[in-house]
Amino acid sequence: MTTMLDMMKMMGKVKEAQARIAEAQAQLSSITATGSAGGDLVIAEANGLKQIIRITVDDALINPVDKEMMRDLIIAACNKALDAAGLKATEHLQKATEGLIPNIPGFDLGSMVK
Repeated sequence: MTTMLDMMKMMGKVKEAQARIAEAQAQLSSITATGSAGGDLVIAEANGLKQIIRITVDDALINPVDKEMMRDLIIAACNKALDAAGLKATEHLQKATEGLIPNIPGFDLGSMVK
């Protein structure tokens, strides 16, 4: 009888964890992170869904001769922003499920980011 109650409690925890994860995932679009390159000549902003939402290019960089360098800096800034957004999203999911999901080695909450 005790094992049946334990199973029911565990199923309740799983349902609660699923609800919290779904709620946390819905909030990921409001989490933002930035990355910059070239001493802030290019700044990219990404959200917790790992989408670039804004790119700012300093006027000093806009020169037809330096197109290749500008492309490289934009790519570098975007990659930094996406990395930072991924870390913030994982932290957000960890906080949302704190106490519900045990610390299982190899279990990556980052894979739950859409």
